[in-house]
Amino acid sequence: MNVAPVSGTAVQDHVALAEIELCGELIIAASAVSEGRRLSVDRIDEVLRVAEALPGGPEGDRD
Repeated sequence: MNVAPVSGTAVQDHVALAEIELCGELIIAASAVSEGRRLSVDRIDEVLRVAEALPGGPEGDRD
């Protein structure tokens, strides 16, 4: 069995790391909600920083 040599440089997938961070933020937000309740769509958008990605920035139109 051949195994690739371990090098000193780490490869990072920045998109995957960002997605993992956002999932963690959602989990934290969900844990703060009362039992039996769900996160509202507005709260999910806030946690995922959706407004920042919309045209117009943080105060962007949601229509």
